[in-house]
Amino acid sequence: MAKIVVIGGTGLIGSKVVAKLREHGHDAVAAAPNTGVNTITGEGVAEALAGADVVVDVSNSPSFEESAVLEFFTTSTRNLIAAEKEAGVGHHVALTIVGTNRPQHIPYFRAKTAQEKLIRESGIPYSLVHATQFFEFVGSIADISTDGDTVRLPGALVQPIAAEDVATAVARTAAGEPVNGDIEIAGPEQYGMDEWVRRGLAFRGDSRTVVRDDAAPYYGATVDERTLVPVGGAQLFETSLDEWLPANPPRA
Repeated sequence: MAKIVVIGGTGLIGSKVVAKLREHGHDAVAAAPNTGVNTITGEGVAEALAGADVVVDVSNSPSFEESAVLEFFTTSTRNLIAAEKEAGVGHHVALTIVGTNRPQHIPYFRAKTAQEKLIRESGIPYSLVHATQFFEFVGSIADISTDGDTVRLPGALVQPIAAEDVATAVARTAAGEPVNGDIEIAGPEQYGMDEWVRRGLAFRGDSRTVVRDDAAPYYGATVDERTLVPVGGAQLFETSLDEWLPANPPRA
């Protein structure tokens, strides 16, 4: 079986990817700063990639500030690509976002687009897995959109997906052949963003009022109605919001 190094392998998605790959007999290595692998400084990267067949990048920037997030993804990806070439890695898999290839003004998306460009032009066979927003972030989206007791969110459509399903898609891609292109994945249902968050907060007994405001920003920018939902041909997973909510109570 393959040696697959998972960058960001101790995080929300990465830890699940590592577990799934190991279940299927692969030598999956969880690589992250807390395991001695830092793709920004380069520490431990060459050692981790020695003998690797596949590298999976599910790492995330610690800051969403425009210049910081761009610096993170471009520096990390350049360092990874250089190390992969030295190690003879044959497949680079990266988790990215549905909507990066459409007109939008979200700084985080622009940083991911820059990352994707580096990967496409690297010469290393690759697969880009574009996921919709995760169910797991419903609370944090509400928090950054709260003013007093009111949550203001646009009615732009979202088609959220469970982190478990994202990990399944990423692990499956890593174990397969490079597609040298894009894969889109999403959950089974579309909602207005305000409706999604309203349902999530109501289920959890959160008393905040969610108001639709199409001028309200999403991660620092306004979004069009269909920027965040997949186009035809996306892989749809079955976990619904009604199934996910009772299985994922808020952390104490």
